[in-house]
Amino acid sequence: MTSFVQHAYEKVMFPHSSSPYVVQGIVDLTQPSLWIAVASILFNPTFWNVVAQNEHRNHTITKILGGRRYLGCYLLAVTIFSLGILRDCLYNQALSVQPTNPALENTPVRVLAVALFAAGNVLVLSSMWMLGVTGTYLGDYFGILMDEMVTGFPFNVVADPMYWGSSANFVAVALWYAKPAGLLLSFVVIATYAVALRFEGPFTANIYKEAAERKQQAEVQAKAAEATQTSTRTYATRATTRAQARPAGL
Repeated sequence: MTSFVQHAYEKVMFPHSSSPYVVQGIVDLTQPSLWIAVASILFNPTFWNVVAQNEHRNHTITKILGGRRYLGCYLLAVTIFSLGILRDCLYNQALSVQPTNPALENTPVRVLAVALFAAGNVLVLSSMWMLGVTGTYLGDYFGILMDEMVTGFPFNVVADPMYWGSSANFVAVALWYAKPAGLLLSFVVIATYAVALRFEGPFTANIYKEAAERKQQAEVQAKAAEATQTSTRTYATRATTRAQARPAGL
């Protein structure tokens, strides 16, 4: 670690000196901005999963806001969106000081970058449109559940389109600027999303499972209560009929 810090210092003070942590045309590991970008990439999904799962279990945000769960969801949405913008800025800043690879500086790669960026944005924006603000930004953890599962585009094309679309955008930017380091960071993004989904997917599915069970139980109780009321009304009607049919004085 001391050696790495020393090389980072030498990189800043003597930018033209060689370093074992620099792979020419691939990546410069001595650049602090690279590790700041990695930290941001790792932090974002970890943050929103921890906060949202805590909200589902303890309703911390809702309690702080006096029971206004929609406000809590909107505030979390603004926070997640802002952190995403910051992460993208840090990613671009990291790429700006990373080496460019001539092998990626050609028209086919540029065309691929444009195609990936377009496809990624279609997946992200269309999924946000289908889910809405609360569906996109973990409203179900606040108890704001969707009436039914969304199965239309883009969910009928790929699972988790928001994550895959975002990943495609990272790869597209790396290819456009011919930065292999960007491809390495994109791999970190994909791996981080994959890990997050292993927690987020089952947890969300369990939320809807519990909601379905509560709904089914409520329906059973409602039917039982209706049956009891019907039985009581029938008995009262027969008793009244017998009383009316009985001769006076008996």
